[in-house]
Parts: sequence; C-alpha cells; structure tokens
Amino acid sequence: MRAYYMDEDPSDQRLPHDSGVAVPEEILDKLGVLRWYIPVDAEGKWESQVDVIADERSYRNRDIVFVTKEGMGDQFEANLKKFYHEHMHEDEEIRYIIEGGGYFDVRESPTDSWIRLHLGSGDMIVLPAGIYHRFGLDTNMRSRTMRLFKDEPKWIAHYRGEHTDTNPFRIDYLKNLQSNGVAVGA
Repeated sequence: MRAYYMDEDPSDQRLPHDSGVAVPEEILDKLGVLRWYIPVDAEGKWESQVDVIADERSYRNRDIVFVTKEGMGDQFEANLKKFYHEHMHEDEEIRYIIEGGGYFDVRESPTDSWIRLHLGSGDMIVLPAGIYHRFGLDTNMRSRTMRLFKDEPKWIAHYRGEHTDTNPFRIDYLKNLQSNGVAVGA
C-alpha cells in the first residue's frame, strides 16, 4: 500500500493523482486507519491470517465483491459513482484486496486534504466509523475484494453534508482524533 497526498487535478479518478508528498504512517495511525499486508497465496494461508484479524475485531460475516464490469454488469458505472462520492459509515469499513486494486481516499483532519491509499493484492485496511472517505478503481479497472462485517453484510453510506457532520458516529470519530492529539477543524 502506498499513502500520499492527492494533487488538485480533478481529471480521471483512476489515475494516481500523486502530489509527490508521501504520508507518514504516524498520520494514518492518528487518523485511525489500520493496515496490514497479507500476501495472497495459492494454498490459501492468507485466509487464516484474515480470520485472526476478523476474530480480534469481532467480524462475523463476510462476502467477496467483484468490482468489475463483468461482476457488476449494468450497475458497474452507477456503483463506481456511488463508491467515489464522499461519505462515511456508522461501522468500520474493513476490506482485503484479493486481486486487482484501487484507491481509498480519506480526509485528513484538520486540513481536509485528501490522502490517497493505493491498495493492491494482499493489502488489508480498516477505516474507522465516522471518517470521510471514498473508493475508486485504478486504471486496471478491477478488484476482487473481501468485505468483512460485524453483523449482516450491508453497505450504508452517509454522504457528506450538514447531517453527517452532526452524526453521532462522526462526532465520536472527531473526539477520538482529539484524544490522539490531532487538531480538529470547525
């Protein structure tokens, strides 16, 4: 996984948009972004390593989503737009990339800058509840991803706006940032 600040170029979201400024791991830690690298192997050893993390974090359900034109059919373009629209969740978002790759963009506090995380096969990430983020595919336009859930599999996005700024999960996230020594914007 690579982490860097995004440039300000609004063109094709599949491009790297690398500003050339790397994001230190300490910043990701303060933002609550957890990450692991678990190589995908033919023997399936990766599954037991994912299971350990899932058990530690109380994840009981999972599914595998194929973010491809073939996997999503007519809903492919609509889903990509939905995933890339800035949002937050009231649960952690935990993903393990089995094949392909993509970008998770997260908002830094208090600057509100976009930090781009480029994930590929073997990368696992946990985004905390309440963090503003979005997802997009890279130029390979495919990702086979395991999604893990504490309860039944669901994906409920709360798109950024006045309502989400006052969402209790967003407020708790900002309080956690402050306890980690991160300044929080107004």
